[in-house]
Amino acid sequence: MSPPRVGDSTLHDERIEALVRWLSHRLGRPPHGLHPIAGDASFRRYFRVFGEEGTWIAMDAPPHREALAPFLHAAGIFAAVDIHVPRVHAADERHGFLLLDDLGETSYLDCLTTGNADALYGDALEVLFVLHHRIDPQGARLPLYDEALLSRELDLFREWFLCGLLKLGIDAEEEALWERLQAILLASALSQPRVVVHRDFHSRNLMVTERNNPGVLDFQDAVIGPLTYDLVSLLRDCYIAWPEERVRNWLEDYRRRLRTHDQRVPDAETFRRWFDLMGLQRHLKALGIFARLKLRDGKPRYLADIPRTLAYVSSVSERYRELRQFHSFLERRVVPALEEAGIA
Repeated sequence: MSPPRVGDSTLHDERIEALVRWLSHRLGRPPHGLHPIAGDASFRRYFRVFGEEGTWIAMDAPPHREALAPFLHAAGIFAAVDIHVPRVHAADERHGFLLLDDLGETSYLDCLTTGNADALYGDALEVLFVLHHRIDPQGARLPLYDEALLSRELDLFREWFLCGLLKLGIDAEEEALWERLQAILLASALSQPRVVVHRDFHSRNLMVTERNNPGVLDFQDAVIGPLTYDLVSLLRDCYIAWPEERVRNWLEDYRRRLRTHDQRVPDAETFRRWFDLMGLQRHLKALGIFARLKLRDGKPRYLADIPRTLAYVSSVSERYRELRQFHSFLERRVVPALEEAGIA
């Protein structure tokens, strides 16, 4: 099938027209076509640009919604240590347009199998080692993943998932339970060494590339934060799950490697606890985001990822004694509500 022409009515809006004019100027001729690419959960849009010399990716980021400065800054940090991010060919920060390298169409999620997972995850963990070991977090000039930001993210679960999607009323006892859980998760996250954190390092944002695999996307929200955050994003991915023994092996192999370079890395039991509780924070946030995408943004497709994500939350909360009251709350209140909503 030939790519959609620039004049295709499905691509007709004022920003597309402005994007085409900008691309025509940057490329020296009008592009042969634009092909919309399924984007992430933000207000950005992506298009594959077809030209005589090949393909590129164009990003449309409305300036009042999505500033380009964080993307450009993080891209520079990552590229400086040879992490394979898309090269920026042209940028118009005022109007919110970027022209980027095309890293292909095959994500990790598209091709991961039991047989190739060790190799692909090995490459991805190499990227994380670079983030954790080769970039000075103090000099990166990235926002801090501090208590305030972690707390706001946790609030997404309560506001959008429990009260919004499931319409659960929270009584005083459950409110106190929620506050105790938040305190436990925040204390664990803030006790960890701070490193550069991609923040969405999962299978949909890792592209399989022939050179310097993987290509890394969606890094504009990078922060300085807890050591285990990106490990959780990768190994307990909201979009694909692996047997727990395999996850533990990947995690321990990585911990041992990291500890040879950084004496702040603790023993296996402590590191596993950091990882588990960081995952609980991330997955609670993700549940809130999935609910918000459905209720606020009219994007229901993420509801399909809720059962897998909630399974992570349930497993971790059952594993630790201080979290078992929260686990009981999930079993007693949340699971039945999900079943009633037809999501479980």
